Amino acid sequence: MSAPERIPPRSVTGVDLLVQGELTVRGRIREASNAALYCTLSHEGREAACIYKPVAGERPLWDFPDGNLARREVAAYQVSEATGWGLVPPTVLREGPYGEGMVQLWIEVSPEADLLALVEGEEPEPGWKAIGFAEVGEGRTALLVHADDERLRRLAVLDAVINNADRKGGHLLPTAEGRLYAIDHGVTFNTENKLRTLLWGWAGEPLAPEAVDVLKDLQESLGDGGALAARLSGLITAAELDATRARVAVLLESGRHPEPSGEWPAIPWPPV
Repeated sequence: MSAPERIPPRSVTGVDLLVQGELTVRGRIREASNAALYCTLSHEGREAACIYKPVAGERPLWDFPDGNLARREVAAYQVSEATGWGLVPPTVLREGPYGEGMVQLWIEVSPEADLLALVEGEEPEPGWKAIGFAEVGEGRTALLVHADDERLRRLAVLDAVINNADRKGGHLLPTAEGRLYAIDHGVTFNTENKLRTLLWGWAGEPLAPEAVDVLKDLQESLGDGGALAARLSGLITAAELDATRARVAVLLESGRHPEPSGEWPAIPWPPV
């Protein structure tokens, strides 16, 4: 079988193929905590790779409604698109071989891109932001850092808006073209503050002017009758939509990146 066509992630063609394409399961991503199937999509002579996460394969979580994670993945994509940053690959909710599920365009990752590192010393080098200290064996610790990268900073803002409870290093997908995509957004939009991420390097720092402008646009689109509010209303609950509005308002009021609350583990485990 020839390799699936590489569709530009933000193209209309890519979204149409996700919706209309015939979905064929090729294998399973064994590392995933919920059922995640590697698939191909084909439609009118075009083919692309994707990930399909059927609702039937979701494991129940104590703090999220059952059968709801796929919709949260789609909701995260909708918010990402509303920012204009395009940080989440095209994601739709549709029927597949194992019932309704989330289908997301596959992203090829550049192995040369360095976004995370473990370093000696107590302070990061220029171009890096400190996350915290990690045990590396034999009683030794090292400083875990992430790149001081505009793409990651945008993602930190998006995660604060959607209340991402699980931003791990393995969810960051840099491409050879210099873009950054982020995946695995099933545990988002909770009404309680559950932000848990590796991207704390800007905690407490002023938001970039670009981010402030984006948040103002989000606030308008999330208002009553707003386009984003309409798209999210069928994916998350009314209370979760109100909580999203509130998080945007808090970010605009403070003008700063959020800091760990102390009420919830700040860093996911395992971090990568």
